[in-house]
Amino acid sequence: MLKFLIWPIVAAALVALPHGLSFSQQEILVFLTINILVVSSYRLLTLTGEWSLAHVVIMGVGAYASALFSKELGLWVPVSMVLGAVTAALIAVLLSFPLFRMKGFYFLIGSFAAGEIIRLLWKRFRDPFGGPKGIKGIDPMPDFSIGIYDFDFFEPVSYYYFAGVIVCICLWLLWRIEKSPVGLTFHAVHWQDKLAEASGVNLRAYRTLAFAIASGFAGLGGALLAHYVGTINPNSFDLDLMVFVLTWAIVGGTGTFYGPILGCVTLTILNEVVLRELGFEQMRPLIYGAILILSILFLPNGLESLVQKLTRRRKTA
Repeated sequence: MLKFLIWPIVAAALVALPHGLSFSQQEILVFLTINILVVSSYRLLTLTGEWSLAHVVIMGVGAYASALFSKELGLWVPVSMVLGAVTAALIAVLLSFPLFRMKGFYFLIGSFAAGEIIRLLWKRFRDPFGGPKGIKGIDPMPDFSIGIYDFDFFEPVSYYYFAGVIVCICLWLLWRIEKSPVGLTFHAVHWQDKLAEASGVNLRAYRTLAFAIASGFAGLGGALLAHYVGTINPNSFDLDLMVFVLTWAIVGGTGTFYGPILGCVTLTILNEVVLRELGFEQMRPLIYGAILILSILFLPNGLESLVQKLTRRRKTA
């Protein structure tokens, strides 16, 4: 019985959650919701065994594209967001041609270089990217009403509900992709690449497909961010943020769908509730680095392994 009630209870808790928080905490909740989409999309890419350092820059591609579509072409913001995600996926396909000539460590370094080239292009060209200052005055989501609730997108609660629905749909799609034959092939490309290739699987095509899908969802995350904060610049998508995404994924664990989400939520709470309250915010990179090293040494399978142990104990009790 509890199994059938748990999802309605979780949904009700997520709906009620922002009303017990301060304004600044509600804003953090919006960023956390977007970050969950980014780290979950990153996991899809890791299914094929490749770890990219350009994922946050690809997120930025979605943000820049969506901002330009709405600001320069006057497109409706939701349409701009979708086109931003599509643009991020297309850029990923273009990058895949040189990047997937490499594997492992070389792919990692190559993706970092590709991301830095894109960031330098944003800095170099004031038209249309705004140069180092980026793009300001990005159109917000237009307000609307669904009868029982009026969405005012200058309020973080409204944007949290909007982003929450979008992210939940995206998570469901990512989960369905992982459980589909395509997702199982991603696993095979990672763990049994020689056998998969011998069975007729085009390894490069499937790696490109995973890269493009993950980039599309990351681009949508960037678009959600751009239309919420109203301004973006090249530093919004720098290596520091990429290190945080990597840390969320590694600390949470990438063996399960919920692992990276668990890492993202846990470390965000640690950062925003503990470090900020104790005045250690400036030491965040140092503390994140220490957490990453300790996690690799003492919890190599991430926080998800603790959940699995607790679940097994309950079943055997």
